[in-house]
Amino acid sequence: MVIYNGTIYDGSGENPFIGSVGLIGDKIVYVGENIVFDADTTIDGTGLAISPGFINMLSWGYGSLMDDGRSLSDIKQGVTLEVFGEGTSPGPYWNDGKYTTFGGAMETLVNNGVSTNVASFLGAATVRILEVGYDNRSATENELNKMRDIVKQSMEEGAMGIGSSLIYAPGDYASTEELIELCKVASENGGMYISHMRNEDSKLLEALEELITISKKANIPSEIYHLKASRESNWYMLDSLIERVNQVRSEGHKITADIYTYNASSTGLTGVIPTWVQEGGHKAWINRMKDPEVRPRLLADIRKELSEQPPEGILMVGFKTSDMSKKYLAKTVAEAAKMRGQSPEEAIIDMVIEDDNRIQCIYFSMSDENIAKKMQIPWVSFCSDAGTYSDINNKFRTHPRAFGSFIRVLGKYSRDENLISLQEGIRRLSHLPASNLNLKNRGLLKKDYFADVVIFDPNKVDDKATFEEPLQFAVGVNHVLVNGIPVLLNGEHTNKFSGRFIKGPGYLEK
Repeated sequence: MVIYNGTIYDGSGENPFIGSVGLIGDKIVYVGENIVFDADTTIDGTGLAISPGFINMLSWGYGSLMDDGRSLSDIKQGVTLEVFGEGTSPGPYWNDGKYTTFGGAMETLVNNGVSTNVASFLGAATVRILEVGYDNRSATENELNKMRDIVKQSMEEGAMGIGSSLIYAPGDYASTEELIELCKVASENGGMYISHMRNEDSKLLEALEELITISKKANIPSEIYHLKASRESNWYMLDSLIERVNQVRSEGHKITADIYTYNASSTGLTGVIPTWVQEGGHKAWINRMKDPEVRPRLLADIRKELSEQPPEGILMVGFKTSDMSKKYLAKTVAEAAKMRGQSPEEAIIDMVIEDDNRIQCIYFSMSDENIAKKMQIPWVSFCSDAGTYSDINNKFRTHPRAFGSFIRVLGKYSRDENLISLQEGIRRLSHLPASNLNLKNRGLLKKDYFADVVIFDPNKVDDKATFEEPLQFAVGVNHVLVNGIPVLLNGEHTNKFSGRFIKGPGYLEK
């Protein structure tokens, strides 16, 4: 295949040039000036940009891709690699007495058929659950040794490193020392540490110091998941965080970050519910919430959270039961509380009990000014922190980041607001995350690299998804190739599933 007469952005951040890209099989064999080749297939790139495929550094797509491997919400933005593993990972796990390894869970997805490549970190909470369960205590030395063995095996099966999520139970029950020990094993196998830090609001800078400590003591490169200073009273802290990371980087320690390009996050009502009440797993958590002796302390803790994150800024978008969904879908916590004749903190507790579910929400808690700052940081890449969806006829609510987080880099922030050049945006969507992940022969348009290629119209790329109407695909991406196979042609899926399990640097072929 030859893609000719396009504007080539090779992923390095260097200036683009008009030329051709030649492919044989799954590899790039030529990148350079326009030359006439004898090819089975040609694509006219006139007026279009040709770039490496984009990398989603935080995807929750494993489950949705098992249901539908087309990945249209991401492929239509040029994403060719989904990376899982924020705190929990697809494996390893026990189910009905059967043990599924990390590698086995990943191979299951690929064998099921997926159009994007997939990779994953090993979830620190997944490891903890296997050996410690849901108890809020330190791991014993025997348990820690078993956890180290799980890390070693999973790294050899292709994990990218350790992923933690330290605001959720039971992930936050892990001490800094426990995380250091797991990361030491990942480091020995060439991996990295990536973390939803222990705090993203009033203790943001302390949480950063924990990440730096883990990085230094385990001798491991680290990344901050979805970098943010959350809640208005803490927005000013972002400058100090950037300054501190730059200082540590100047000392030779590799710390990077990723972001999604929106001023609202999304998680359960667990975002304002303390983790002490969640100890022991879901059933124990719900029972504890029902305990009248526990309620006064719980109400006080939630009230404190709501003083910083107003209930008017918490939009509920995901329920388990149809009854709760009919009543409260797309309502704020403040609106639901008024409907129920309760205080917001009382409504939060009782709605979680009634739905028997964490209730997915959108939190309007971030600053557009801070997003503009983060967009211009050279060590920041991008993520969706969302599932990947193809059937939008099945009406549901989600965060628009599932449909627009990457295309906004090219459209809104590069072309429209001119915060970064297009070549820099492409570098940070492709080569930067590929090099952070230590991937071999991916992330650049370069001879002998794998042919993950995006062809798009820089003048037309745009996000359509909104908070009110999130189920809208991005526009402007014409063609996407994954491992040399077109999975999107003229904006339409080709029914090809050429995605592979991309393994980390510790992988040992059996």
